[in-house]
Amino acid sequence: MADETLTASRIINAPAEKIFAVLADPTTHAAIDGTGWVRESLDGQPLSAPGQVFRMAMYFPNANRGDGHYRMANRVQVFDPPRAVSWEPGQDTDDGDVRYGGWVWRYDLTAAGPDATEVTLSYDWSAVPAVVRDHIGFPPFPAEHLTNSLAHLAELAGA
Repeated sequence: MADETLTASRIINAPAEKIFAVLADPTTHAAIDGTGWVRESLDGQPLSAPGQVFRMAMYFPNANRGDGHYRMANRVQVFDPPRAVSWEPGQDTDDGDVRYGGWVWRYDLTAAGPDATEVTLSYDWSAVPAVVRDHIGFPPFPAEHLTNSLAHLAELAGA
């Protein structure tokens, strides 16, 4: 069976609490994103607990999406300050529910000194149904996206 998770790690010269605060603020997610797809927070509220749903404006030029603009509804799965945060992206349906795709973004933070933190970013698509995999293709971006995202996070947390 093929690997269904991409991971990247980096030491960031900032305490875990500061890095976690950046990750828990969806208004910073566009600046962290390495693909350029994430645009802006639609809720503007910080992440605070498992089960919370936060919405993001997105952009990806694609014939199936009209002008390329779309929205994602992300459900927080893990919220363990300052050690871990994860969320599962989905989309709102016409009946008011959210349909989640089965992929998960996760950040794990481990102390690497008094003012340094190892951050591991994971993208796991192991729960994506075959019909979605056939339609989208996984992963939908190169592995360098995770490395780029960690570099952006380091810049934000170090500022």
